Amino acid sequence: MSLAKFEIFSTVVELGSLTKAGETLGLTQSAVSHAIASLESEWGFSLLNRGRSGINLTNNGEHVLKYIREILKWNEEMLQEIANINGLTTGKVRIGTFSSVSAQWLPEILKDFHEYYPSIEIKLLEGNYDDIEYWISNGIVDFGFVSLPTLHRFEVIPLKKDRMLCLLYDEHPLVHQKELSFEMIKEEPLIMSKKGSDNDLRRLLEENNITPNIKFELADDQAIFSMVQHGIGIAILPEMALYRIPKNIRILNFEQENYRTIGIAATSFKNLAPATKKFIEYLKSWLNEPAHPNTL
Repeated sequence: MSLAKFEIFSTVVELGSLTKAGETLGLTQSAVSHAIASLESEWGFSLLNRGRSGINLTNNGEHVLKYIREILKWNEEMLQEIANINGLTTGKVRIGTFSSVSAQWLPEILKDFHEYYPSIEIKLLEGNYDDIEYWISNGIVDFGFVSLPTLHRFEVIPLKKDRMLCLLYDEHPLVHQKELSFEMIKEEPLIMSKKGSDNDLRRLLEENNITPNIKFELADDQAIFSMVQHGIGIAILPEMALYRIPKNIRILNFEQENYRTIGIAATSFKNLAPATKKFIEYLKSWLNEPAHPNTL
């Protein structure tokens, strides 16, 4: 057994490709294949199924993967702690994120953080809420941005309240209202985010006893904007998702303000590596600066 083989196996599973894993790790495809074959020979069972549809874990491969990821995680944390003892700040931080955080927060945070800690490598995985919860649970990321509440087994840190707002095209009969009630829009065709990204809206509709008239469910915010822009339906989205809005879309408040709460979650904040803790400290200080209001 070797940590190098574990890293190769974990990367192949993450990327779903021997070739991509080799490119990421700076190895030939032959070297990657040899490492996987070596583990399979040593352990006496197959780790991967290779077919036309790509690479998939075998049942045995799935069983050992969680232990391999845990070993790699603890090795990374040990190396970071050694560097920390020697007065160095190095390491890798793996973060799960969703689109509005990626667009609105992370560019500035990553730029500034890199200036302070140039030897800390940041890796981002972007997906929906369900993806991020899965990545945290399975050790694929060190922590992730989530909409609260999230899974009970996670430790969480609330970060910001983000208003939920209503989008209408500019010729809609309701655009002249100062504020909207849910009674006003309960029959309106609704353009929703796809499952996995719709938790906030579904919670909001349930709290207001609304059975939505769902017209379409879309994964991309820009596609939702386009549907609203063409009068196909209305949308209800968090304020942080509202960037690059077309000119003929109106954004209205609700009579009673509603929010999603953005936070970060991990299996344990106490057990995170030093580099990850430094990033979280910087994230919280950045959000608490006067230029970044409305934080909890």
